Amino acid sequence: MTIPEGHRRQARVRPPARAPPVRSSVPLKRLFRVASVACGIQFGWALQLSLLTPYVQELGIPHAWASLVWLCGPLSGLLVQPLVGHMSDRCKSRFGRRRPFIAAGSVSIVVAVLIIGHSADIGGILGDRGGSRPRAVVAFVIGFWLLDVANNMTQGPCRALLADLTGSDQRKTRIANAYFSLFMAVGNVLGFATGSYSGWYSILPFTVTSSCGVNCANLKSAFFIDIAFIALTTYISISAAQELPLSSSSRSVISEDERPEPSHNAEEAFLWELFGTFRYLSWPVWIILIVTALTWIGWFPFLLFDTDWMGREIYKGKPNEGQNYHIGVRMGALGLMLNSIVLGLTSVVLEKLCRKWGSGLVWGTSNVLMSLGLITMLIISLVVKNMHFHNGDLPPYGVVIAALAVFAVLGVPLSVTYSIPYAMVSTRIESLGLGQGLSMGVLNLAIVIPQVLVSLGSGPWDQLFGGGNSPSFAVGAVAAFTSGLVAILALSRTYTPKPRPLV
Repeated sequence: MTIPEGHRRQARVRPPARAPPVRSSVPLKRLFRVASVACGIQFGWALQLSLLTPYVQELGIPHAWASLVWLCGPLSGLLVQPLVGHMSDRCKSRFGRRRPFIAAGSVSIVVAVLIIGHSADIGGILGDRGGSRPRAVVAFVIGFWLLDVANNMTQGPCRALLADLTGSDQRKTRIANAYFSLFMAVGNVLGFATGSYSGWYSILPFTVTSSCGVNCANLKSAFFIDIAFIALTTYISISAAQELPLSSSSRSVISEDERPEPSHNAEEAFLWELFGTFRYLSWPVWIILIVTALTWIGWFPFLLFDTDWMGREIYKGKPNEGQNYHIGVRMGALGLMLNSIVLGLTSVVLEKLCRKWGSGLVWGTSNVLMSLGLITMLIISLVVKNMHFHNGDLPPYGVVIAALAVFAVLGVPLSVTYSIPYAMVSTRIESLGLGQGLSMGVLNLAIVIPQVLVSLGSGPWDQLFGGGNSPSFAVGAVAAFTSGLVAILALSRTYTPKPRPLV
């Protein structure tokens, strides 16, 4: 990018980023294989989203505090993903820039899920007895937080690797991110299907122990299956990438006189680069970040409390009291599986929709659809609240079918959220000459800061209005509708593709 003479002084604080070795056109089938790692990562995310909020309440943490357990995800994302992206941009390993971080992140995920799955057993070994299990809670929280750190450590380099392979080719970038979204859908389907099955303890009977009952054993078994998936998909992805090492002779896209003075404090230099990056972002990129932030204020309450909403507000159950809550949680996992099937189908046609209507219009329309879905969940909750059935009685089939239908429809906007923002940012950042790892970290800030706000505020907010999950869903609906309007008004004009010349 040519920098006007009058702005040379400001340009000197621009973060240096080494360009990857020159790449030839990457076949789509290779991009498909590289994106497959999303399946293994998302398998674990699906188990985390569908089972861990209910499970943490079974261990004794109140509903109002359950969202705070999730706080590590966005907090680690504030630093871990940008830092890992920054480090991978400059990694000179003979295995490539991104693959060492993807492999290390996958190993960390395996360690984390083993701790989570055995948290009740660890608590028992350390002295937990009866209904109070504080040591199990501590082990669970440690594993849970490590899992969030590992996920953030892995996902950033995965996205950056796809961006490296596609470069400024907007069509291939959209296709690569659609592949990533498709594999996320497949991982979700497998993960939610695993989470909705209640008989794993009978297939793997060794998972049942004196400290770990049937529900705990099902969770433990599901994570054993997750380990197999993450190992398989990580191998397929990193073996297909064929990254070239970043040699010291590779030219930097930033000239020598534009580099910041070296700092003896690596963390200080990294933070300077990260926040200094914002001054070089164009206005359209800022709009993308704003829309992304509002989008995740809409999504995070749903992702936190979807199965808990089904068990608590549709089936009117409570953790550790009867079977209604557990039946509702498993039905919620089924709904999330339907959501993921729709997500995958949408990913297949997403590139064609963006080429026809423009990425901004597709993104904005999908966010309005998300808002309508959350509003429908509020209406269903209100209808069920006025119904009279006791714990032990199941809700009417019509109510359950309506709830499952909402879960399924929300797969359409979720597919867009997992794909379009990354494709938009990666192609615009490429033209600015910033590293893709750092650029994915910048986008991640627009995701995790709203998640921090939701994690801190959803519990007290819900309690303020009498408990339950509906207040957080209401805030999410407003944020989703606002983000949809901004995307339609500000991004559809900017990113509408140019018409192809007639032959």
